[in-house]
Amino acid sequence: MSLNVIDLIKGQLGPALVSQAASQFGESESAISKAIGGLLPAVVGGLANNSDNPAVLDAISGASSNGILGNLMGGSSNNSIISSLLSLIFGDKLSGLVNGIASYAGISNNSSSSLLNLVTGATLGSIGKYAADNNLDKSGISNLLGDQKGVISSLLPAGLSLASLNMGDWDARYKFDNDGDAIKAPAQEEPKIEVTRSTAPNGTFPDRNNNDSGGSIWKWLLPLLLLIAVGYFIWKQCDKKETTTTTTMTDSGKVVTDTVNAKKSDTASMKANAKVDENIDLNGVSLKGYKGGMEDNMITFLKSGGYKNAKDDAALKKTWYNFDHVNFKLGSATELEAGSEGQLQNLVAILKAYPEAKIKIGGYTDKTGDEAKNLKLSADRANYIKTWLEKQGVGSQVTGADGYGSQFATVDASASNEERAVDRKMSVRFAK
Repeated sequence: MSLNVIDLIKGQLGPALVSQAASQFGESESAISKAIGGLLPAVVGGLANNSDNPAVLDAISGASSNGILGNLMGGSSNNSIISSLLSLIFGDKLSGLVNGIASYAGISNNSSSSLLNLVTGATLGSIGKYAADNNLDKSGISNLLGDQKGVISSLLPAGLSLASLNMGDWDARYKFDNDGDAIKAPAQEEPKIEVTRSTAPNGTFPDRNNNDSGGSIWKWLLPLLLLIAVGYFIWKQCDKKETTTTTTMTDSGKVVTDTVNAKKSDTASMKANAKVDENIDLNGVSLKGYKGGMEDNMITFLKSGGYKNAKDDAALKKTWYNFDHVNFKLGSATELEAGSEGQLQNLVAILKAYPEAKIKIGGYTDKTGDEAKNLKLSADRANYIKTWLEKQGVGSQVTGADGYGSQFATVDASASNEERAVDRKMSVRFAK
């Protein structure tokens, strides 16, 4: 019988830790226990789903020596290895997991995110310790993780499924849910339509007058007209436009209602063209990001020698790299949206891989609202990211952080909120 690693991890997440977490996060102990019960199988399932990924195996192999088990409450929240690993195994489903567990357990998103880091730290530390105690190499760790695919299907608490965590069919092939019907409903047969012929001696409608041998013209003309009308109705429905009304608060505090009309075919095209996170190679380490996105472009520039060959800051200041996933909560300069730290951890990894490289942070708003407030908000956000990077040990590589407000905004203030979104961003550039 294969080892259930969750039994190893539960020893690190006992009543004492639950009580400490409840006190630190301002939640009830029952809610913390409930959240951990949902997060633990999700994390183990994520690792099992990536049992052959070198980055996952490296993280587990090194966990036994970094002392993470001895300081789960204090050492997990800002651990770059944990943040990078979560982005790797969950990708764009990370925020769905955080929000889903928060809703399920009745805790805040911040508490859910912190607990996710804590549970991941306990998982890495426990599996790493077991591997070290039993002399497992990376191949052995991979086999151990792979064995979990057969035992995790029943470990999610009752009433919780990947569908409820907004994670869709992230791991449907392992039936990783506690109520499979929430993800995959059983196939249903198409209803059969039977066509019968009348056996009445006078035809299908024996009480209808049929005095003339050729029959009335309406016998065939009326059904034909009805068929044409139905066909026209279906055609109009297919061409019907969808109308979506969105109410949004801008960075400047202004509430905007935006109505967007789009054909169904256009909506399908937009979905097909949506960006998808892929593995971006950083000198042998995989980072999750878009092809042609921030990480990809920065790494390409560094590998090409562009930074090394730049003579001064003037040669670098014109090229900015926009964050794809880093977003602040509306009106805030101190609270990041769930999932934002993953890309910040990617930036940390890039800076550590190229310690000679230096960067500068920039914040931007659109053209709406008071410009003085826009400048302050954008500057506060840029400085928040600078401070966050300093806490990750790369502060010496950050030369500054500025807010530019709407100075470089390109979309008119009268444009729709959706169109102006391109001007509301956080960016980074290389510096000397």
